[in-house]
Amino acid sequence: MLKKGIWLFAALIAANIFIGCNDDEDELLGDWTEGSEFEASPRANAVYFTIDNKLYLMGGYDGDDYFNDTWEYDPDKNWWKKMENFPGTPRTAAVGFSLDNKRGYIGTGYNGDSDVVLKDFWEFDPNGTPSQWKQVADFIGTPRYGAVAFAIDSVGYVGTGYFIDGSDKGETKDFYRYSPASNSWEQIVSIEGSKRRDATVFVIGKYAYLGTGTNSGSYEEDFHRFDATSETWTELRDLDYSDDYSVMRSIAVSFSINGYGYIGTGYKSGYLNDFWKYDPADDTWEEVTGLEGAARQDAIGFAVGNYGYVTTGKNGSNYFDDLWKFNPAAEYDDEN
Repeated sequence: MLKKGIWLFAALIAANIFIGCNDDEDELLGDWTEGSEFEASPRANAVYFTIDNKLYLMGGYDGDDYFNDTWEYDPDKNWWKKMENFPGTPRTAAVGFSLDNKRGYIGTGYNGDSDVVLKDFWEFDPNGTPSQWKQVADFIGTPRYGAVAFAIDSVGYVGTGYFIDGSDKGETKDFYRYSPASNSWEQIVSIEGSKRRDATVFVIGKYAYLGTGTNSGSYEEDFHRFDATSETWTELRDLDYSDDYSVMRSIAVSFSINGYGYIGTGYKSGYLNDFWKYDPADDTWEEVTGLEGAARQDAIGFAVGNYGYVTTGKNGSNYFDDLWKFNPAAEYDDEN
């Protein structure tokens, strides 16, 4: 049986890409197992949220088409179920979040017109009748794609991204709060630090942690914590810290499990499959076992219970439909 480090090196050579490889990678904690592949067309940059321990995935792009199909994935049963098609404009690079573990929300994004991006928002109720989808108040910021979204205490937040507003366009750092009770948006304080697009965010308790992404083609290394109680931002230790580690990248995935955050995959001078664990107690990062599937960007990452998941994404012109489950407490098993 090939050692994992040897297998990974061979796979990277075959793909004509290069990323950093830890010589002791087979000693890293965490193990991945392959689950039931996504049952629709392979794609990248889909939008998603979780409700009641299930994933809901909508849209995305496969190099030719923009999608509006909606799918439910049940990790307990390890199977996919077709839901009602999204009735709005098919899109990619949109944002999503769920509130009160009952309803999901998606909005913004891009649908193929280089001068037009979206600001409409929609609510999804998996038990809704006669329709699972209904339109809610439009996002009040400039239309954008490649933004981030998260939810804390029954409130949704959307910010950053690449905006297009007439002839004005570029990365941004503004943030907005959505209240489902009043179906309204309100601007809040912008993130400190750099503007960015294609960042990633995870939530631990009442805090959101945001980092990665690019601004005018440069990778951003700053990392920030959002306090939902005071709605303030605090800058934390950089993602590129001396020679100890580098979590810098763009178009990555993230999730949180048992009080720790995880960031992995993405792109930086090549497609990545490494993963990093964040400890908020001491603001430090530790490398864990990398995704055992192909390196990729534009995937989705989510957590249910004590496990993380990664699915879809792309590597060059290759689009993926595989799904991988991460057990952070397990030792690496090269027979998976």
